[in-house]
Amino acid sequence: MLPRQPLHASRPGALANSPRSPRNARRVTPDRRLKTGYFVLEGLNSFATTLYLYYLYFFMQSRFGFDNRENLALAALNGLCYMLGSWWGGRFAQRHGYFLSLKLGFGIMAASLALGANLHTATGQIVAMVVMVAGMCLTWPTLEALVSEGESPAGLQRMIGIYNIGWAGTAALAYFTGGALLERFGLNSMFYVPICILLLQLALTLWLETQARVGAAAGVIADIGGPVELNPRPIARARAFLRMAWLANPFAYIAINTLVAVMPGIARRLELSTTAAGFCCSLWCFARLGAFFGLWFWTGWHYKFRWLLAAFLTLIATFVVILTVPQLVVLLAAQLIFGGALGLIYYSSLFYSMGVGETKSEHGGIHEAAIGLGNLAGPAVGAASLHFLPQYANSGAVAVSLLLVGGLGGLLAIWRTTKA
Repeated sequence: MLPRQPLHASRPGALANSPRSPRNARRVTPDRRLKTGYFVLEGLNSFATTLYLYYLYFFMQSRFGFDNRENLALAALNGLCYMLGSWWGGRFAQRHGYFLSLKLGFGIMAASLALGANLHTATGQIVAMVVMVAGMCLTWPTLEALVSEGESPAGLQRMIGIYNIGWAGTAALAYFTGGALLERFGLNSMFYVPICILLLQLALTLWLETQARVGAAAGVIADIGGPVELNPRPIARARAFLRMAWLANPFAYIAINTLVAVMPGIARRLELSTTAAGFCCSLWCFARLGAFFGLWFWTGWHYKFRWLLAAFLTLIATFVVILTVPQLVVLLAAQLIFGGALGLIYYSSLFYSMGVGETKSEHGGIHEAAIGLGNLAGPAVGAASLHFLPQYANSGAVAVSLLLVGGLGGLLAIWRTTKA
């Protein structure tokens, strides 16, 4: 048996816990072959989780008659589980190893989906979703840390760019094709296709773990003698932008998860089939993907408050339009702008999370927990407003919009503190 190695062999995050980290550490040479494998895992994970979680609301509407209020409540429960689990998942990966975290996560997710495929009650489906989300919490903070480990600031910009394009591209593909997939092969394909993908991910993780051990033993991943290149910005400014991004990102996901939960209702209002809904209501995913491409190559938005502010204002305006305007062409145009704003907000959160500090999976866990908070708050407010004000069809949209405006106030407050 090979001895435990300090980095990728069994605990890729262990460098951050060594006595020489962070300021006196030597820079570790990332193994690009392994990182290619991590990007493949990320893309597969995004496709599988998007197909299941985004079409779960269509499934619950079709099988159990869930309306907007009930789907929003389901989305809020999803967000609560993800918020609590991601924070814990990032800490678990940092302490017990990235590969162990991935293996547990993929295994739990596959088992929960297999359970869901054979349950025939709404309560059973909700339990299966909760277990699936718990497993997912072990994967995303870990994958974010794996692609960022050992990178200089310039390398980090490149790695996060590839990472964002990877997950956003496969998520857009899953949402775009999912409706047609469900109509062609039946609703249960939303379980069986992700299960096959997750088993493939588990096999790939085992292979990558073996390759990482071999590489570490052969000295492929080694100390090359140069100092770690630290973030060139003053640390107080960098941390302020990290706080602002961590605030903005959950509000972006307030908008996203609210929209995803009510998309079956929007599709019904516009008289769209499940296939047409997948095609028409996934446009924002492709717009977000396009934004990721642009932000990867253009770095002028780094540590510029005006860009983050513009994205947040745009987010609020387009959210209102998508939920309230009845014309399909306006819905499509608003989604293009909405996706661009989402791209900058999400990119900011992940980039600043990975660029400030050495405990990358813990920061990744906080980044993902913030997403969970947004996934909880938006649908919860929307569901509550529809419950207490059912006579007003747009009460959910108004309530969530006011919540987004509150987030804008918090963003401005942090910025004023930074300028003081």
